[in-house]
Amino acid sequence: MGDAEVVAGLPIVASGVDLVRGATRVLDAIDIRIEPQSRTFILGANGAGKSTLLRVLHGLIVPTRGRVTWGHFATRPRGQAMVFQRPVLLRRSAAGNIRHALSLAGVRGREARRRVDRALLSVGLEAMAERPARVLSGGEQQRLALARAWALAPEVLFLDEPTASLDPPSTRAVEAIIEDIHALGTTIVMTTHHLSQAKRLADSVVLLDSGRVVEHTDAAAFFREPRSAGGRAFLEGERL
Repeated sequence: MGDAEVVAGLPIVASGVDLVRGATRVLDAIDIRIEPQSRTFILGANGAGKSTLLRVLHGLIVPTRGRVTWGHFATRPRGQAMVFQRPVLLRRSAAGNIRHALSLAGVRGREARRRVDRALLSVGLEAMAERPARVLSGGEQQRLALARAWALAPEVLFLDEPTASLDPPSTRAVEAIIEDIHALGTTIVMTTHHLSQAKRLADSVVLLDSGRVVEHTDAAAFFREPRSAGGRAFLEGERL
């Protein structure tokens, strides 16, 4: 985790998690475990519940039944960050967005300046430090969102389809940043609809169908030979 405080909010364990909205069961009997320093990718067809499960694991949504724990914590601990498909950026400069996040985390002064400079350099945005964040390109905004998360040195980074709207060069740049963050010891939990991306980056995969876990297994084994008929159909491009 670099120079971050040790939080030990891992493993993340979902036990019997249901989420019901009106008459719809969005998540159904979810039992999964996210191991420390792993790269877990959540896969599934549109509407399978990928983004919802990500938010439940992050603690943004409280399940209707069941529970999520983070290490020894029953409520979401510090040490987590999340990057959305469409980055949520403030009407500030690129550097100002990172400074604000650090200030909320209690990091100020010389240490904050050091982290801002290092994060922008790490994602190749050092020359745009004072440029308004909202005039950056889509790929640059996503890199800034990752830099903001990186500056916080999170124990766990949740990513909700962070390359869904990006062109191939921007996608490769974002993937390289995610790999660099993981190399520092950060656990990655990510949704994606790009099977090739999961095949390149994931250690384990969680495959959802209509809010239920079809498979939760080693990524290499899944892409080589899924255990379930649903997994095989998904890899063949059929809707589950």
